[in-house]
Amino acid sequence: MPHLPHPFAALTPDFVLDALASAGLEGDGRLMALNSYENRVYLAHLEPGTPLADAHPAVVLKFYRPNRWSAAQIEEEHAFALELAAAEVPVVAPLAIAGRTLHAHGDFLFSISPRRGGRAPELGDDEALEWIGRFLARLHAVGARAPFAHRPAVDVAGYGTEPRDWLLAHGALPLEVEREWAEASQEAIDSIADSALLAPTPGTFDPEIRPVATLRLHADCHLGNILWTPTDRPGGGPHFVDLDDCRGGPAVQDLWMLLAGERAESQRQLGALLDGYEQVRPFDRRELALIEPLRTLRLIHYSAWLARRWDDPAFPAAFAGFGTPDYWRGQIQMLREQTEAMQAPPLVA
Repeated sequence: MPHLPHPFAALTPDFVLDALASAGLEGDGRLMALNSYENRVYLAHLEPGTPLADAHPAVVLKFYRPNRWSAAQIEEEHAFALELAAAEVPVVAPLAIAGRTLHAHGDFLFSISPRRGGRAPELGDDEALEWIGRFLARLHAVGARAPFAHRPAVDVAGYGTEPRDWLLAHGALPLEVEREWAEASQEAIDSIADSALLAPTPGTFDPEIRPVATLRLHADCHLGNILWTPTDRPGGGPHFVDLDDCRGGPAVQDLWMLLAGERAESQRQLGALLDGYEQVRPFDRRELALIEPLRTLRLIHYSAWLARRWDDPAFPAAFAGFGTPDYWRGQIQMLREQTEAMQAPPLVA
């Protein structure tokens, strides 16, 4: 059977410039592809004297991966970004053009945003971590105002059970490791599901144990998704340029991926983050017990994400070792280690 080109192959320079023109903006022909695996993102320079060019000489077009999010889910992401921007939380929100932030061209939905860069923050700098803690608390203060209506949640079903079942149903693992991974992943999920703190609704488990509150989150808050600009410039400090993975979930989901290193180092980083966070809003310390369960769920979710994207040529090129027996043996080992870690006392701060 001939290999069909991936839908993103349609995003030629002419197509991207035509999409920009369909939104009422005129590019000067200069385009640069920006780093993104999930979507396709381009920097486009606008023709001087055309709409928006004075305020934004260059803009960023993001073409959403087909069939991942519905229009309603993307619009909810945009509404959250605009709500955050209105509250002066430093995020880059999409531009509203002719009253819309979401546009369509051909088979693609796309958005247009201002250009803003930055670098990754330094985890060894406690002052920077404290600042990031305040930043996330401000984001969460807005996120706690109302739940998402259309976006999914970070939970056991969506991050554990469903991706595990998909991997096994689609034969994504080599037969020589499939059974062992299935057992290790199920044991890990069973350990996580015992946590009353992750109950989807009050009363699912012991009624005396109240599940932690959930709110609108960034949900994929790792160092690669936080950009830092020099603090001696207006608007300097941490900011997000993308809320593509925003979901509902516990506040700690936006903290734990910023922790790295041995336990003592992670504990120091967590302390600095919470020092900043609690200057702005309270943090439920029970959520610290969710760090290892959430880390475990991400292992399963991430493997399924890679497997589901393997028909996109960008993925085999960037993740050459994925899918081999050695990859899955490494995952089995990590899942077993995580199952043990979930039995250990949580980090404290």
